[in-house]
Amino acid sequence: MTALLDAVTAAGDRLVAASNGRIAFDARRALSRDDDLSLGEPGQWSPNRHCRLVRCRDGWMAVSLAREDDRDLVPAWTGAALDADPWEAVISAAPLRSGADMVAAGVELHLPVALVGETSPPAPSLLAKGAKSEGAVVDLSALWAGPYCGALIAEAGHRVIKIESPGRPDPTPQHTPRLDARLNGAKTRQRMAFDGGELLETIGTARALITSGRPHALARLGLDEARLFSLNPDLLWIAITAHGWRREAAMRVGFGDDCAAAGGLVRWNGDAPNFIGDALADPLSGIMAATLAIEALADGRRGLLDISLAGTAATFAKAMA
Repeated sequence: MTALLDAVTAAGDRLVAASNGRIAFDARRALSRDDDLSLGEPGQWSPNRHCRLVRCRDGWMAVSLAREDDRDLVPAWTGAALDADPWEAVISAAPLRSGADMVAAGVELHLPVALVGETSPPAPSLLAKGAKSEGAVVDLSALWAGPYCGALIAEAGHRVIKIESPGRPDPTPQHTPRLDARLNGAKTRQRMAFDGGELLETIGTARALITSGRPHALARLGLDEARLFSLNPDLLWIAITAHGWRREAAMRVGFGDDCAAAGGLVRWNGDAPNFIGDALADPLSGIMAATLAIEALADGRRGLLDISLAGTAATFAKAMA
């Protein structure tokens, strides 16, 4: 944990410098969401017990089964009986197959699975020079990474508007209200349809946009690159995804624990990996995204800032090596 805290502290120093000292950063606090949650110790199970590191024939994978829909797909993924316990089915099937085969089959079913250490640190996004403006930062993201990015941008002095869909609100206020206050308390909250003209009008005058959806899902709502950059050429789009915005990775699903494992952010005990924190790829991606966004806004940059949870985890794992 010391190596991780050292890496996060170094990242925090850059974040504070980017904000001209406005952000008060504490590394331990940044990685914690125990305001509302009772979490276990990290091991082969994640602290929230929704993700597990599972041995395959030739290595290890991380599997998240927090959602009922994902648990319902386990028989199709593993060949287990429909009434089998999902975790027992995965743990029994995995040693008989290669990790690559298990993950490929899981990805095809849109399950949040990843090989441990499969991801390398990404190349930086190339952002063009744009016009500096005083527009707001529009935050359409949910859960942890995106809202934390928006919270840090707000703390740096930018006006952030958190927009929620009336039909699909962010569950954070209901399940973890104190965490929600920390992530979203400094933002102006509004509700509007994600597929309507009012949102497009708001984005058209915004300085930056934060999203946490996959590109094809956003495109179904009319929020695609061609349309938004035509509407607002100087927009900085902070696109936070599990495995990346481009190519096949854009279709993959992931959460903070399985993406942390994908980036190699684990501790090895002999030949077995263990988690080292709670959904670490989420807060680390929030820090990374906010730092790069604040720097880009100060420099008048525009374009798509591609932030993946797995890639960010790999960046921090490399810094800890």
